[in-house]
Amino acid sequence: MINVQGLNKQFDGFQALNNLHLNVEKGSIYGLIGVNGSGKTTLIRHLTGVLKADTGTVQMDGQDVFDNVAVKQRLGYIPDELFFFGSYTLRAMSRFYKGLYPNWNEDRYDAMVADFALPERSRLSRFSKGMQKQAQFILTMSCMPDFLVLDEPIDGLDPIVRKKVWKYIVDDVAERQMTVLVSSHNLKEMEGICDSIGILSHGEMKIERDLDELKSDIHKVQAAFHNQEDADRAFAGLNVAHREKSGSVEHLIIRGAREDVEKAVYAADPIIFDMLPLSLEEVFIFEMGGENDDIAQLLS
Repeated sequence: MINVQGLNKQFDGFQALNNLHLNVEKGSIYGLIGVNGSGKTTLIRHLTGVLKADTGTVQMDGQDVFDNVAVKQRLGYIPDELFFFGSYTLRAMSRFYKGLYPNWNEDRYDAMVADFALPERSRLSRFSKGMQKQAQFILTMSCMPDFLVLDEPIDGLDPIVRKKVWKYIVDDVAERQMTVLVSSHNLKEMEGICDSIGILSHGEMKIERDLDELKSDIHKVQAAFHNQEDADRAFAGLNVAHREKSGSVEHLIIRGAREDVEKAVYAADPIIFDMLPLSLEEVFIFEMGGENDDIAQLLS
């Protein structure tokens, strides 16, 4: 598993990470989300052993990551900004990786090159951004990592290739219990792939929850009643996070068990009642304190 406890990091007096805690269970896919400047990149640099914590611990399977070659040999990392040696081909880079990672799997490398149909002996510097990302994915997955950290892994890839990338990841999670942390702005895609979610804000972990659990106890409600008294009675005992009215229809975001919300609303004899879980994108905007206009758009 990946475990971060009490992580703090400052740069020239700026608190980039503040008492941050993070837990990724073995054999799961964890989605890290946050607005630009929330601390995602700084956290990832700690997870990959590039930065040393001011205070706190960053561990994988109970071992510190920083300055630990044995852990890093089990760690695969695909950054948003890729780097390859200028004159290297994909085949040359594979030999370089093979010398660094003891679990390198040549058969997997050959199969993935064929699957993605990349020109193995062309210079990587001449590849398009999407082809370079595929090349990096092939190299990283051929290392057979126990831990995989991904920063915008599908950016620049077409839908067919994105599906193929996720299949390799999901298969390794299922078959080898690989542990994955992925940071991405593509919340719709993450919603379909992640087991749990961490929402980062101003260097702090705002929410860390199982994705199904996170979505099951926050709801988007639309309802209309015979009179305002019935409406007020319906929602009086509920945890209403947002409420507004458009004509005769009430629009709300309510926290709590679905059964409790339904029971309270039906007791007030609604004329109209519709209740849906929020999408991950809606949960993110709401939890990050989106402006009222943003919330109104979510509810419409």
